[in-house]
Amino acid sequence: MDNTVSLELGGKQLRIEAGRVAKQANGSVLLYCGDTVILATATMSRQAREGMDFFPLTCDYEERKYAVGKIPGGFVKRGGRPSEKAILTSRLIDRPLRPLFPDGMRNDVQVVAMPLSVDLSTAPDVLAVNAAAFALAVSDIPFDGPVACVRVIRKDGELIVNPSFEEMTQADMEIIAAGTRDTVNMLEAEASEASNEDVVAAIQLAHDNIIMLCDAQDELARKLGVAKAEPILSLPDPEIMDRIKKDFLSEISSALVDPDKAARESALDDLKKSIVERLADAYPERSADVGAAADKVIKKEVRRLILDENKRPDGRDADTIRALSSEVGLLPRVHGSGLFTRGQTQVLTALVLGSVDDAQIVDGIEEDTTKRYMHYYNFPPYSVGEVRPMRGPGRREIGHGALAEKALRPMIPDEETFPYSILLTSEVLESNGSTSMASTCASTLALMDAGVPIKKPVGGIAMGLMTDGDRYKILTDIQGMEDFSGDMDFKVAGTRDGVTAIQLDTKIRGLSMQQVAETIQKADTARQTVLDSIQSALPAPREEMSQYAPRALVVQINPEKIGEVIGPGGRNIKKIEADTGAKLAIEQDGRVFITSTDAAGGERAAKIVEDMTRELSVGETFTGTVVRTTNFGAFIELAGGKDGLLRIQEMSDHRIGRTEDALNVGDEVMVRIAEIDDMGRINLERRSLIAEGLAEPLVINPNAAPPSDRREERGDRGDRGGRDRGGDRGGRGGRSGGRGEDHRGNDRERGDRGGRERSDRGHKPDRPSRPSRPDHTQTSTRVDRPSGLADNEPRAPQARFRPKAS
Repeated sequence: MDNTVSLELGGKQLRIEAGRVAKQANGSVLLYCGDTVILATATMSRQAREGMDFFPLTCDYEERKYAVGKIPGGFVKRGGRPSEKAILTSRLIDRPLRPLFPDGMRNDVQVVAMPLSVDLSTAPDVLAVNAAAFALAVSDIPFDGPVACVRVIRKDGELIVNPSFEEMTQADMEIIAAGTRDTVNMLEAEASEASNEDVVAAIQLAHDNIIMLCDAQDELARKLGVAKAEPILSLPDPEIMDRIKKDFLSEISSALVDPDKAARESALDDLKKSIVERLADAYPERSADVGAAADKVIKKEVRRLILDENKRPDGRDADTIRALSSEVGLLPRVHGSGLFTRGQTQVLTALVLGSVDDAQIVDGIEEDTTKRYMHYYNFPPYSVGEVRPMRGPGRREIGHGALAEKALRPMIPDEETFPYSILLTSEVLESNGSTSMASTCASTLALMDAGVPIKKPVGGIAMGLMTDGDRYKILTDIQGMEDFSGDMDFKVAGTRDGVTAIQLDTKIRGLSMQQVAETIQKADTARQTVLDSIQSALPAPREEMSQYAPRALVVQINPEKIGEVIGPGGRNIKKIEADTGAKLAIEQDGRVFITSTDAAGGERAAKIVEDMTRELSVGETFTGTVVRTTNFGAFIELAGGKDGLLRIQEMSDHRIGRTEDALNVGDEVMVRIAEIDDMGRINLERRSLIAEGLAEPLVINPNAAPPSDRREERGDRGDRGGRDRGGDRGGRGGRSGGRGEDHRGNDRERGDRGGRERSDRGHKPDRPSRPSRPDHTQTSTRVDRPSGLADNEPRAPQARFRPKAS
């Protein structure tokens, strides 16, 4: 029996196969797209859960690194907690499926989507949503499908369905839409100031392709012919609801209309308790049923007041926004802060800047990346007046944080313009509707307060919907009760010129395209009011950053010089950081990011890097420092720690008998590069500078010893030649590993200069210095040396002391 269906989506072939694997689940499919294979299963418990007041649906997206041929990094190779991408994809699967299960269903349902193979040509997240929908379609689980999901992007002005990863990176708008044949019930969008019309056009194109996927689901379900089970639904008793409406509706209406959330909820709680007590005799031992019926009546009354009387719980009409307040600079030690208040929703966002090395490493089954702009969202229990343990962030917190991050991402300056990592943390202080959009607004305030040159301010608003099937009313700036009792939560963020992010969730089958377009237009009008409030606090980003924020510089170097900056084992870069207090990060393209809390330290680090990597040329003039003297000249440290040899005959326009007569270690002297040989060794001179009047002749030390007293010094040339001093100078570079990887002599071991000294005495100039050999004769002589003779005092070869014979 053929249990497969195939279709083309955006030029790529999809094949869905059922009944081959995981047959003990209620429904399972394998979805193929190129080399990507997604396994999706749907399983339902046999019994409904007692005492539940919500539908226990769990959707899991299980990443496996083997799907892309990777072994997980770190010590734990099995894998651990799900990544942020996996959590967001799990939510992406849950949101379009949940509204289509029967109201009152209390059986546990678990949907698992697992990529078994991913070819990275098509993102597996949307494929996972579709695989989950197919698994439910072929199962016996009650489900009002079909439902499907499609991604559409805009690249170079053209809309593309089911794009590749490469195309997604080049897009300026991305829409993920899910829905049934006639409605849209989930949206996730990110755009670079897209117009309302362009957004609606992309959603319409996505919905056209959703219909094709729905047809394929019905075809596969018909092939398998699995009948849907009849669930036991937990619904309020209609008789109790009628009794409550008859006896208590006026009290409920009065309690509902109160602008203060805490007072309204307290009054409703007291009223529900009163209703339960007063109906206890009529419905003995059914207090839970009476409470559930009262909740249902309250929801219906909220809906009636809005649809019939245009009266919202806080007294506003459908298009009015609650009172707005925007503040900046509340936290002096953080690098930027913003407080945004809308009615009884309040969010404080703190911003911290760091170096590019502080960016988050994203290691998933897709391409490994780094993220230098991050936003986190926290929702503590006190924000809603509750008491509960404070643990790690849940799926809701991660999802809300990702939405606010997405809304601002198109406005964040690139790394070239603003070479920092940016971390925003939004703390919800009060919650009465749409804290995610309040987080977006508070984040905009914090960014501008920190002096981050965002392109434009971003604001956001949450829209709601009340409908009874024939009529509907779109609500601007929904509060908690309207979200709880309403039919949708439609969040739209953007600038004054266009949309940057959208998120839609519904509690009904979905919205018509007319309702989608109308909501986006109303959100645009409301967003302008929100942006007015934001810009009243701070019209544009500050010109100066906080005094506590790090300062960043970017130096571009030749990529071939990266090794010189880093040094063996990071020796050079660590020394720069230790000497200047700056933090350096080097990219493969040769960009060096320098971050320092001290501006002067950053400038010093930048100069060191520039000097270290600059290309020296013949004729350049430097004022260098003498770092070592020999009998044939002096080594002068030039830019970036490079050394050059100033020979004794090139030091001045008159004869100098001994180097130390004119120059000593630590002296500063002006020199000019005379030659750079094929090994990169630098020869210096001063005579032309003296002739041109740019430098003065060196002055001879009047206390210099006469030539006849220098025999000992000439006899000790081996030590001056560089073997021992070369070891001391190893930290500067060369083959002993100081300044980097230029082993040709820019920062060479002093042994090379030892070869030059021997050349003056008739040896071959390019012959490397020979390491000293152990001398057992000298060792025995040292043992027998009389105590009166100093270690460095010369002696005749026959100076052997033996005891006289008795």
